Amino acid sequence: MKQWRLIQSGFADGAMNMAVDEAIAAAVAAGDQPPTLRFYGWQPPAVSLGYHQELDSGIDRDAVAERGYSIVRRPTGGRAILHADEVTYSFCIRQDAIKGGHSTMESYREISRGIIAGLELLGAAVNMGADQDGPGPNFSGPGFSGQDTYATEGHEAAKPICFAKTARCDLQAAGRKVVGSAQVRRNGGILQHGSIPITIDLEDQVAVMPGSDGRISRKVLAGAAMSVTELLGHPVTFDELSAAVAGGFVDTFKVALSEEDLSGEEAAEAERLYAEKYATDEWNERVAGAK
Repeated sequence: MKQWRLIQSGFADGAMNMAVDEAIAAAVAAGDQPPTLRFYGWQPPAVSLGYHQELDSGIDRDAVAERGYSIVRRPTGGRAILHADEVTYSFCIRQDAIKGGHSTMESYREISRGIIAGLELLGAAVNMGADQDGPGPNFSGPGFSGQDTYATEGHEAAKPICFAKTARCDLQAAGRKVVGSAQVRRNGGILQHGSIPITIDLEDQVAVMPGSDGRISRKVLAGAAMSVTELLGHPVTFDELSAAVAGGFVDTFKVALSEEDLSGEEAAEAERLYAEKYATDEWNERVAGAK
């Protein structure tokens, strides 16, 4: 049986969370570490921006600051997410070590099989965004080209907000997004990470991410997104949710997960990336598309 690595990082600020993800991805891509599944949370909560996203596109920086939250730019694409009461997963693997690794969409589907199986262990049924056919608002779109489409007029303001729409790489139930994921591929490796909300505070969400014209409403977001607690119909804890997803990876990929800490080299690289990249205004406020 193949052995993959499991890292339970606990809670950190947004800049450190992104620095650790990149450090792990580099080590795995170089062949220095095995495929690695990681779970973590955000303390304080933070808004993460997609790699190409404009900072002021739909984000109320004053509301973020008033709450003591932070803003960080991800190394992956996609749209803004408020990370609060959630489990965040990241999974790093070499492209040649996973089925469909040569294709972005196929690797999304393959990796998502583990998350789907994990949620099924809790009694939650979800599927990929392209398969959505349930009731409720349908915000499905191509997901990668930036040519996202909206099924209902008036939702253009929600375009910068990740959980206001379901893309092909996301997981949904009854037409509502449950897991939002993003991916980056470098040096033969894949980093896929994503948000699995335990609960969603709609007031908080629309306050810090009011949309491109400041008019995104609770109704729009409630019709587009769903937490795991709502899907299950009862509360679930961080530990229960992360353990279930880990179990889904074990069952799906027929591997053993060895719980470990970051290597010394990864920890040092994460500290460097934190100080020189993710905690800097140069990175977080840069013009979209800049190198």
